[in-house]
Amino acid sequence: MTDVDVVVIGAGQAGLSSAYFVRRFGLGFVVLDAEPGPGGAWRHRSPTLTMEKIHDIFDLPGVHRTPEVDPALLAADVVPGYFADYERQTGLPVLRPVKVRSVTRHEDGRLLVAAEESGAEPQPSRRAADDPGHDARSLPADLGAAVPRTWAARAVINATGTWSRPHWPYYPGAADFRGRQLHYADYRGPEEFAGAKVVIVGGGASATHVLSEVADVAAETIWVTRSPLVFHEGAYGEDRRRAAVARVEERVRAGLPPQSVVSATGLAYTKVIRDAMDKGVFNRLPMFSRITPDGVMWDDGRVAGADVIIWATGFRSAIGHLAPLKLRGPGGGIQMDGTRVVAEPRLHLVGYGPSASTVGANRAGREAAQQIRRLLSPKAA
Repeated sequence: MTDVDVVVIGAGQAGLSSAYFVRRFGLGFVVLDAEPGPGGAWRHRSPTLTMEKIHDIFDLPGVHRTPEVDPALLAADVVPGYFADYERQTGLPVLRPVKVRSVTRHEDGRLLVAAEESGAEPQPSRRAADDPGHDARSLPADLGAAVPRTWAARAVINATGTWSRPHWPYYPGAADFRGRQLHYADYRGPEEFAGAKVVIVGGGASATHVLSEVADVAAETIWVTRSPLVFHEGAYGEDRRRAAVARVEERVRAGLPPQSVVSATGLAYTKVIRDAMDKGVFNRLPMFSRITPDGVMWDDGRVAGADVIIWATGFRSAIGHLAPLKLRGPGGGIQMDGTRVVAEPRLHLVGYGPSASTVGANRAGREAAQQIRRLLSPKAA
């Protein structure tokens, strides 16, 4: 078991941002990442998702991206490449692949972070006060030691995102469907759906991405959403961002599960959506009520045949390893005060609720690091 001030779980945008500020505040820490390489969830994006099709990716703190990225390049290459360069330039001690299995309370007041065994990797970063000569652009010197199974932390920042937990809503008849069903997490492009009748479920950016591409090859596309679409006109500026974050934050402060991003932000007229409009397929239908062996059915008795159902229905927070802490309240969610979990002040969730977007990750990472510094070193804060 290794002692450390802070364990950061996850090395996506939220985790790297949090680690950057934790080190700035002079705390010893380690970053544990389950992926075999940099990039977080971006490593798994569809090979048809190009940079011109995604929402903007905000710079991580301290290192700017190369401007004017070719819009035709794949997001699954560009973003992980930026994250890898960020890790090299900052020298953040990311251990990978390390899969965290549980976080529990220790009798001495610390949190125990238990993980699977892994190979030799960098060891936790020393406190700045203990290592005044540390070069932020070099990796820690303690290379080659075996990664321990358990870390005893005075505080934990959880930044595990959502990609590993795709949401499949239940509808009657799903088990009897004779066609294929897949989630957006497994979508690898439109070619395999050539000549098929495809039902696309979901009202966010993922659904419109699939719709705009599959329409080129499918015999028919049917797009369904639970709620009518809400668009916002013009630029999504700071005022709108703050208003969206405030709506999500109100829910998590009340201990309710956070809603989808699009429910707070609405849709923008992106290139993907305009492409779908130009193809004449941007025609939303209300959600069907059940699935039949050969398609879908609505409450009014209307039916539609389908060979494939693609569930672009979002993701849920991947926080199963936090279950031993028993954080969920009567409302089904985790009550939050900013990034801090009310039921466990030593734990911060970054990339959860109001910080679950790229625009909110840096601010949330800084907030979490500041609060942890106050918790661990109240005089210094």
